[in-house]
Amino acid sequence: MTDIYSNLTQLGGATVLPASPETAVLERVPNPQADTRAMVRFTAPEFTSLCPITGQPDFAHLVIDYVPAGWLVESKSLKLFLGAFRNHGAFHEDCTISIGRRLVGLLDPEWLRIGGYWYPRGGIPIDVFWQSGPQPQDLWIPDQGVPTYRGRG
Repeated sequence: MTDIYSNLTQLGGATVLPASPETAVLERVPNPQADTRAMVRFTAPEFTSLCPITGQPDFAHLVIDYVPAGWLVESKSLKLFLGAFRNHGAFHEDCTISIGRRLVGLLDPEWLRIGGYWYPRGGIPIDVFWQSGPQPQDLWIPDQGVPTYRGRG
C-alpha cells in the first residue's frame, strides 16, 4: 500500500458496523486531482435510523454531493458511518444535517450539500436539505434526481 494510504484502518480488512455515528471512524485520503474541480456524488438509497421517541425505523434516500478540495472521503468508512445510524435515535433533520456537518468537518470541501429524502411515516414525508455555502456557479452540479414524494421509486 502506498504511504499516502497508510493511515486507512478500514479499507481492505474485516470491519464491524460501528455502535453509533459518534464512534464511527470517517477516513479521508488526499485528493490526487486537487488541481481539477469536480463534483462527487454518493447515493444511499437505503439509509435507516430510528425515531428517538418510538424506536420505530425511519428510512431515507440520501444524496451527498461535494466539490473536494484537498481531501476525498474514503467510501468504505462513509458506508460504515451511514450504517451506524441504523440503531441511532434521531429526528430526520438531525440525521441529515449532522451527516453533512461531519463530512464538512472532516474534508473541508469547497462545497457540500446533502438531500435527505425521507419516506413517510404517519402519512407525512419529510425531506431535509443542507449545504455548506452557496452552490458553485461555474461547475456542473446536476439535480439530485429524487422527485418530490408520490411514492419513491
